Amino acid sequence: MEEKNGLIIVHTGNGKGKTTAALGLAMRAWGDGLRVLILQFIKGQWKYGEIETIKRLNELDGRIELRRLGKGFQRNITDKTEHIAASREALDEATRAMESRNYDLIILDEINYAVKFGLITVDEVKELLSHRPKDMHVVLTGREAPSEIIDMADLVTEMTLLKHPYQKGVKAQLGIEF
Repeated sequence: MEEKNGLIIVHTGNGKGKTTAALGLAMRAWGDGLRVLILQFIKGQWKYGEIETIKRLNELDGRIELRRLGKGFQRNITDKTEHIAASREALDEATRAMESRNYDLIILDEINYAVKFGLITVDEVKELLSHRPKDMHVVLTGREAPSEIIDMADLVTEMTLLKHPYQKGVKAQLGIEF
């Protein structure tokens, strides 16, 4: 039997596609029989296509789950109390999920933003990662991944923005960007 080594994977950078790549990995893992949990640290209750896909896949066999725990992006917000509480709850959920050993892959979507915005600390994330089961894969997404997290990671991909339709005034397209 092949030995399973859990990987820490980081998708970061200013380019588009960090969450999309992580969710593509979730689909691959599900397709190969792994149990997957996606915890969203920032995204609020936005409607986008992946949510419906994951819901339908979960209905098939219960091996993939998405929990939307964030309060949305926090531009120009002075009182971060709700955002901090939501990020702390997401961190607690990640801890419980790792301890439960019910998942083979856990995606911590936008966790790098939660650190960047001061909602949780890099030390808390490092502590979480240091206690993960050694055979569990963990993906962390979001811009500006802290160097300490990059150092802990086994695989880091930086998405680089070269061109985006928004630069020409083209709004986000259904099915492509959300």
